[in-house]
Amino acid sequence: MDEASRYPIDGILDLHVFRPRDVPSVVAEYLLQCRARSILRVRVIHGKGRSVLRGTVHSLLDKNPAVMRYHAAEDRSGWGATIVYLLPQSRS
Repeated sequence: MDEASRYPIDGILDLHVFRPRDVPSVVAEYLLQCRARSILRVRVIHGKGRSVLRGTVHSLLDKNPAVMRYHAAEDRSGWGATIVYLLPQSRS
């Protein structure tokens, strides 16, 4: 998680730089930090591959009460990224 402490909080999380076992804690902490900065639209880049990482990310988002909704990116990255919409901090 040391890498995450140096990762910029700008609404774009590229999971390629993290170990797969760190993904659950990185995603949770990143979304928490985004909400604290009122960044309520977050792009999570997980890559296309065999969809394993995307499945992990979507499972985490399904369980996170701060997530209002999410969908696959609608630009050229398509299934390689997920757009996440967060509730403002005061609402959850």
